[in-house]
Amino acid sequence: MNQEIPKVTRWWWVRHAPVPDVVNIYGQNDVDSDVSDRNVFEALARELPRGAAWFTSNLKRTQQTAEAIIGAMTDADPASGNRVPVSAFAEQHLGQWQGLNRAEFFAARAHLSHPFWFGPAAERAPGGESFDDLYARVTPAIERLSVENFGRDIVAVTHGGTIKAAIGHALQLSTDAALAFAIDNCSITRLDQLGSGPDSLWRVASINHRPWTGMESIRAASVMA
Repeated sequence: MNQEIPKVTRWWWVRHAPVPDVVNIYGQNDVDSDVSDRNVFEALARELPRGAAWFTSNLKRTQQTAEAIIGAMTDADPASGNRVPVSAFAEQHLGQWQGLNRAEFFAARAHLSHPFWFGPAAERAPGGESFDDLYARVTPAIERLSVENFGRDIVAVTHGGTIKAAIGHALQLSTDAALAFAIDNCSITRLDQLGSGPDSLWRVASINHRPWTGMESIRAASVMA
């Protein structure tokens, strides 16, 4: 008896390029990214599929990164020109923590912070969101776009917190466990959804994949939001 192989929707998550200001916390502040490393974007352009549905967040650092990747493509890909910003894919809103000195923040909260994030997943930043809040807005957007783009490749240029949430959703992890993944700037995380709806399955193809050589320039600038 032949069993029908489910269609696969492939999510190619890309974290935005480094932000020049590595001193202060930015969260949802709409800061620029540094897209000057041509080698990185040429490597990403070679790796990412053609004909995909493209999405970014509503923050310009993701849009600048997407533009740099597309600009590095040596072959025309008309589909990449139809990028759609999705506000649900924005980084965690860190409220009154945004703009604070990063080192001073973590020093003052050494006994409170999550080892890999600004705080435990359930802690809401004053005037902002918790990671749980981010997770609650990211995951329905993933499922909606998976249905709308069923069986396609999806390139989503977003943020570290957003991609951690996507991994947690795929693996059915607790939100605190999802925060443990390292997501470097410009890295690719590929998550494949087999089928659609509540009976679908998720397969992890890669996490934090960096398809370029000469890691030093990106590693030095890779920090949390």
